[in-house]
Amino acid sequence: MSTDTVQIYVETTITEAASITLWHKRGKQMQSKVWELVLGGSKTNSPLEISFDPNDGNVDAWAVKLTMLNGVGGVYQSGGGDNWTTCPLTSDVAGKAITFSVDASTLTMPIPPKGVTSQMRQVAPSQRFNIDNVFVLMLENHSFDNIFAFSGIKGIQAATTSDTNSFGGHPYPVYSTAPWAMPTDPGHEFLDVLTQLCGPPSSKPPPQSWTSYQQPITNGGFVDSYATTTSEAPWWDPHEKPSSTERGEIMACFDTLTQLPVIHALASNFAICDAWHSSLPGPTWPNRFFVHGASSAGWTASPGIHNIIGWNYVDGFTYPSGASIYDKLNQKAMGWRVYQDEQGAKSGAVPQVLSLKGVGNDDIHDFKTFAQDVQGPYPYAYTFIEPNYGDTALETYKDGSSQHPMDSVQNGEALIKATYEAIRNSPLWASSLLIITYDEHGGFYDSVAPQAAPPPNDGSGAGTSSINETGFPFNLFGVRVPAVIVSPQIAAATVDHTPYDHASVSATLHAIFATGTMTARDAAANSVTSLLTVYPPRTDCPKTLPQVAEPSSTDALAAAPIDEAVLAAQPLPEEGNAIGTLLLLAKRDAHLSGDDAAAAEAVKARVAAIKTRGDLAAYAEEVQAKLLAARAARSAAAIEDLETPEVEPVY
Repeated sequence: MSTDTVQIYVETTITEAASITLWHKRGKQMQSKVWELVLGGSKTNSPLEISFDPNDGNVDAWAVKLTMLNGVGGVYQSGGGDNWTTCPLTSDVAGKAITFSVDASTLTMPIPPKGVTSQMRQVAPSQRFNIDNVFVLMLENHSFDNIFAFSGIKGIQAATTSDTNSFGGHPYPVYSTAPWAMPTDPGHEFLDVLTQLCGPPSSKPPPQSWTSYQQPITNGGFVDSYATTTSEAPWWDPHEKPSSTERGEIMACFDTLTQLPVIHALASNFAICDAWHSSLPGPTWPNRFFVHGASSAGWTASPGIHNIIGWNYVDGFTYPSGASIYDKLNQKAMGWRVYQDEQGAKSGAVPQVLSLKGVGNDDIHDFKTFAQDVQGPYPYAYTFIEPNYGDTALETYKDGSSQHPMDSVQNGEALIKATYEAIRNSPLWASSLLIITYDEHGGFYDSVAPQAAPPPNDGSGAGTSSINETGFPFNLFGVRVPAVIVSPQIAAATVDHTPYDHASVSATLHAIFATGTMTARDAAANSVTSLLTVYPPRTDCPKTLPQVAEPSSTDALAAAPIDEAVLAAQPLPEEGNAIGTLLLLAKRDAHLSGDDAAAAEAVKARVAAIKTRGDLAAYAEEVQAKLLAARAARSAAAIEDLETPEVEPVY
């Protein structure tokens, strides 16, 4: 085997400062190099040196990204649909230096004997910030204090051991250390959260409307809610209540440095936000709708049987405004991607974002490819990452990575670590922004009262939406949740007191990419761009994070004894995450089965036959098998159809 080398430089004729990224792929080997702040009209001052064997039978493929800085020009990517342009290296170039040239319209690669050109396409518009890629990782069900109150991070507003709740005449103070997992799912449905914030309802029996809770917010009812609620697990024994000792666990906070070293390292090295609130006082689904569309269309509860009846098995969920953030990106011809951690429980391996109209199976990618994907050309302005939710069919939440209270926090820490390290060690790092947050607080105590919120004013408020069964006007944020903002353009050890909610994701995309807003909520929301104060980007950011902590032998993970066979025989509940899982599986199945009215009717009949939790678990396995088969067929077809793109020779 003979190995030759060639040195590749890049020059540009544009008049503004720029960032240029060059990728080269040969067989399974890929290299890249980023040049920051290249002056217009100049050649890069160092080459990408490539070693190759001209006789190994491999084909060379190339890609270039050009970002014009200081708000001029935008972001441009070479290549076609697969982002690559082929141009072979031969022994004729051995030992030579070759200079590519690029501008906003064309990439020219004068590699003998003929060379090629590739058209450049705009993948993001002109921008005021030097960010090309925004990533969001949203986890599950923890309050800010539960994660960070005992982190030791200076300057944050957090609970102390003097904070207490009372129940039955007994005080329950805040303390550390929190259990690695909870034996039951603390209540966090809409009425549960109102009890947590305002204390027990002002009328008995518990009312079903917002107006009965209109009393001062004291954050004094968390223990009361945990001790009395029947809205959450352990659903298999709704009469079982936490013991007097267990009640206090809802006030417990993690020893963050010891138990959660990954997120602690990120909060210490970048920015922690201590005023990021969930978008409404309620559960997962409506809060996740807010991150995608700055509204929940009036939903304040988890999915229920009534949602199944009105569910569109092909289209899914539509916002009152008619647009999600993905629609906004499409309108700007900007790329986006969704990843989910599919390793784990099959019923938890279907992402909630799939519920949205305009988001289909082909838009969802397995997180196991994420680290490799961000190494190559990645022309996606926005990426949303979902965890595996664990066993949502039986609602034990086992084997997930969402950090659901009934599952250990460890897998979620591993997901955070993998996400950060993939981006940090990619060519995207210098111009990236990563937001890590949680959809809602999961019933855990927080010491800060939510403030007034701007209603979306999209027809989802009280009296305007048939979905809004509680009369909530969406004029109050939910409980605080953890949020860490990561970028080499953020100063280390930043503590941000700016008020945010999940609509701040849309506000941030609008600030960077001019995507537009969807409702009055994201139009009024703060973006995180004020944190981008460091340029050129920092070079001291860690390339790896601490290892995920393991419970000691004395730290038994909390888990109620569960007979899964007994659970599988139980009938489906009227509402909850099992029903949400069924909705998502039905839409995925309809798309895999033909994506038309006939497929929808067939899936509707299939759903009607699902009577028990075991039936739902089996359906999840069935749909997952269909998905994997479809992906394999698509991959095989892509390999079969692979051919050299049409290019224009350069003479």
